[in-house]
Amino acid sequence: MAVSFTSFTLPRAAVTAHVLLTAGDSRPGQLFVSERVPQHDGPETVLEMLNRPEPFFAFRPDHEKKEAALLVSKTHTVSVAVDHQAPIADPARLNAAKVLALELVLAGGSTLRGHASVELPPHQSRLLDYLNSSREAFFVVWTDATTYHVNRDHVLYARPLD
Repeated sequence: MAVSFTSFTLPRAAVTAHVLLTAGDSRPGQLFVSERVPQHDGPETVLEMLNRPEPFFAFRPDHEKKEAALLVSKTHTVSVAVDHQAPIADPARLNAAKVLALELVLAGGSTLRGHASVELPPHQSRLLDYLNSSREAFFVVWTDATTYHVNRDHVLYARPLD
């Protein structure tokens, strides 16, 4: 019996999110992450999905037909906001991380104030070090209620609030 691999898909989990695009379009809806990943137990995180090399992700806006999904360009995504998630899931890593208060001014003029959990050597734990520590497109800023996945290419400037 032949198996058709054209219909093969990995299980996905829907995550309620709010997507802000470069054109100023801001939409609530759902995006989709893998239910399993090889690097850890549990589902893929939104940050992991956004930092995968594929240039688009599937997003189903609220108030659209159940089948209707948009394929959103990561390049034109300013931020993706989800209900608060722990910035670091591992308690040992969380205890070792330094928390920085910061403000970001994003393309389009919106301002985001929040915190970043920095996992860098103590002598390299400034906001500048955090922002420059990775080549990945997206990084996390969190508040008590929301976790923001921010595209570093759309940050006009950042300043520490500590």
